[in-house]
Amino acid sequence: MRLLAISGSLRSDSSNSSLIRAAASLTPEAVDVHIFSGLAELPFFNPDLDVGLGPTAVAQFREAIQRADAVLISSPEYAHGVPGVLKNALDWLVGSGELIDKPVALINAAPRATYAYASLMETLTTMTARIMHEASITVAVSGRLRNEREICADPIVAPALRKALATLGQVGRSI
Repeated sequence: MRLLAISGSLRSDSSNSSLIRAAASLTPEAVDVHIFSGLAELPFFNPDLDVGLGPTAVAQFREAIQRADAVLISSPEYAHGVPGVLKNALDWLVGSGELIDKPVALINAAPRATYAYASLMETLTTMTARIMHEASITVAVSGRLRNEREICADPIVAPALRKALATLGQVGRSI
């Protein structure tokens, strides 16, 4: 099973990026994780540019989504919303449909950050992604665990993440 993991943050030391890297370390052997790191290269969404495969960075993003059996997203919350860079990436997929019926799990790194999580759920549902609620979790990472090594060693977060990934892996393999 091929899993595409996306952090909604561009900060290199972001707790969401650390959580995605930890997820890649904790996935079951049967799951091949690819971390998409090209959000910063995506141009601002403009329907006038969405011709053919679209700009090169967009075509690469779409291809990564298409090749994935499932998608894992961890996103911060900025001003009660989804970071613009992640929303922009999703906007590029609305018309092309790569997320239609694609299993998607969300991991929330900050229990107090509920607005972006809810907004992402709404956006992805509108895009007809198949939200995997049983694999979507909230864990207390932000401000507490500084890097993927600490996340992987945490006795609460690591098992929750493993369970979510195993659930997502089962769904992805059954497609």
